[in-house]
Amino acid sequence: MAGPSIVWFRDDLRLADNPALRAAIDRGEPVIALYVLDEEGPGVRPIGGAARWWLHHSLASLGERLEERGATLVLRRGPAERVVREMVTDAAAGAVFWNRRYGGPEREIDAGLKAALRDDGVEVASFAGSLLFEPWTVKTGSGTHFSVFTPFWRACRSLPSPRPPLPEPRRIEGVGRGPASDALDDWGLLPRHPDWAAGLRETWEPGEPEARRRLRAFLSDDLASYDRARDEPAAGATSLLSPRLRWGEVSPHTVWYETVEAGHGGRFLSELGWREFAWHTLYHFPELATKNLRPEFDAFPWPRLKPSRLAAWQQGRTGVALVDAGMKELWRTGYMHNRVRMVTASFLVKNLLIDWRHGEEWFWDTLVDADGANNPFNWQWVAGSGADAAPYFRIFNPELQAKKFDPDGHYVREWAPEHLSDEPPEPIVELGETRAAALDAYEQVKRAARS
Repeated sequence: MAGPSIVWFRDDLRLADNPALRAAIDRGEPVIALYVLDEEGPGVRPIGGAARWWLHHSLASLGERLEERGATLVLRRGPAERVVREMVTDAAAGAVFWNRRYGGPEREIDAGLKAALRDDGVEVASFAGSLLFEPWTVKTGSGTHFSVFTPFWRACRSLPSPRPPLPEPRRIEGVGRGPASDALDDWGLLPRHPDWAAGLRETWEPGEPEARRRLRAFLSDDLASYDRARDEPAAGATSLLSPRLRWGEVSPHTVWYETVEAGHGGRFLSELGWREFAWHTLYHFPELATKNLRPEFDAFPWPRLKPSRLAAWQQGRTGVALVDAGMKELWRTGYMHNRVRMVTASFLVKNLLIDWRHGEEWFWDTLVDADGANNPFNWQWVAGSGADAAPYFRIFNPELQAKKFDPDGHYVREWAPEHLSDEPPEPIVELGETRAAALDAYEQVKRAARS
């Protein structure tokens, strides 16, 4: 069919290395850029508050960059299956292109749309734009999916190298007066009453240009010290690329190739591999955010939830310095250093004995980089119910972690200085006692595994 090409943007809010956009341009017809805010589709999980803030600003940036090159971003809200087909009709489009998604509900929506549009005579194609390795291409020797990271990453590295990134288009032929679009401000993605996003505005500038600048700065300034200092929350040695990858403002292929060119990237590249492993796991276990990956953990005897303890953890009032510092950094910036994420998560699950799903939901709402794979995958890893090869029940001691990774207290001083005062707050639980209680509870999991 003749007619414009629709590029359906999702978690790929960029122009560079965007295979779906490149396919639309190469087709030779005018291009319509579409973003659909789908919070109604079957099984679709609405994004959290911090993510909504980021999305607003990233879409604004994308819209500006498209206009600079001759195209327009069309915004529509509603179930994607309906909205995309309506757009095809409104624009008399001859083709629809998108980059693949890997969550269970999203795959079902995309497959249904692809079949329906093809039945209507519309050209449809999807592309690998968000992962280095497609989940179904990485298999064990017996042809199954992986459940342990090290052999998974070894298998990935034995495959052909990821494709090189595609160049950014200089010109995108739009359709002139395009289809009607929602106004971004009308979507209400930004907090109003109260406006709690001051810290996010001070910390972040969403959008592809800043993502590329951040990548270059990390590779030139921090990559050489990454292996040594990445676990120190005050060192400033991490890439801060996680929200950029989550929203697709920079592709993993771009990060991969520019890191390889910069050198010293072995450990950092394996962190990209961990991201791949999370999506590999979600692809094969779509209920990752709600069900234990290891079914024997269904036997873990969670005590009755104490809302006051959950609130103390959420608000950084546990009386444990590193935990409180991390939770306050999260609330202020929408971000937390990865080492501290592990410590705060372990404290919630192992010391407060609160089900990991409560923590996952809080991070989902407050992290700017929360996505459908990494957030639940990492929570399950810390809880012990996920893909952890350790032969023991991992419990992080927050005091020992602070001594090892924040020995001078720089991180705690920045985010929870009350802990360095003459009268620091008292912990709401005793670490040794609660650790013993967690180990006792874990005995039921071990019995369930043996039965």
